[in-house]
Amino acid sequence: MTSGPGTKETVHDPAVRTRLSAYIANAADADGCVINRTRKLEGGAIQENYALDLEISGGPNFGRLSTVLRTNAPTGVVDSHNRSAEFALTRAAYEAGVLVPVQLWCCEDATVIGKPFSIMMLSSGEARREILAQDDAVANSRAAIAEQLGRQLAKIHAITPDNHTFDFLTPPLSPALSAIAYYRAQLDQRPDAYPAIEWGLRWLERNAPEQSEIVMVHRDFRVGNFLIDDGALTAILDWEFAGWGDPHEDIGWLCARCWRFENLDRELGGIADRAPFYRAYQQSSGREINETRVHYWEVYAHVRWAMIALQQADRYLVGGEANLDAALSGHRLAELETEILRMTPPEAA
Repeated sequence: MTSGPGTKETVHDPAVRTRLSAYIANAADADGCVINRTRKLEGGAIQENYALDLEISGGPNFGRLSTVLRTNAPTGVVDSHNRSAEFALTRAAYEAGVLVPVQLWCCEDATVIGKPFSIMMLSSGEARREILAQDDAVANSRAAIAEQLGRQLAKIHAITPDNHTFDFLTPPLSPALSAIAYYRAQLDQRPDAYPAIEWGLRWLERNAPEQSEIVMVHRDFRVGNFLIDDGALTAILDWEFAGWGDPHEDIGWLCARCWRFENLDRELGGIADRAPFYRAYQQSSGREINETRVHYWEVYAHVRWAMIALQQADRYLVGGEANLDAALSGHRLAELETEILRMTPPEAA
């Protein structure tokens, strides 16, 4: 668990809005900026998001803009990038043709609102899984949405260390072994024992795939981070975990049982069957999906989510943040441990 600079003020407070208006006017090379409305957005398990309705006078962004301010929650998880890193990753995705919100400005000066933040254009659509599960437009477009996701993931995976560099990321020699070492070190620091997670890490270590190509992976490519409007994908959100890795990692994460929620029969994240997604991804990327590797990274998804669930619970139990989502994440641990054991029976080792 990590804690960042915090303040009891929010973007709703008049003094903060005054400083924020001045910052935006300067960043936008404008004559002035008026913030007409602020509201906190639902979702955002780790970061906080606020809708800002802006009226900018002068400069290239002249006019009314619907935007989103993204900033740190009072506590966080160690895997998460800071706002400037996420801003750079999202911009790279935009330049690669990925459906992401247009990134406007990033501020590392904590004196403006009390902590670093970024501002992006507001994208249309709905991300909540319970709404998507009940939306007739989604129900009638499941295969089409799966194909869109496959094409978008292919664009993300077209970003490689050969065509992009980020000073905060180093390509790993082995994505699998690097990830195992990372989470084992975290687990060793915890006061309690988690034998099912230890078992999962050892299974991953013993079954680690050979060296793969290294690409940009989103690392949270799932329902909840997709905006869908009238049955069509409009944006891919939350790039705070993105980095270099095996392309099958994103596929395994999306298909993992833990992200299907109540729709276990729809193996593609509770949305649809895998087939249309696989087909679109392979056609767009020119890369064949290896089912054995997908299974490996699905096991990894449950181990990783179990570690994140522990960190999320710490935000409530240790950090004292009044965050119900974080507190409830800790209750998913038994489910995740059960799935780790189910997927890795000793006779299959």
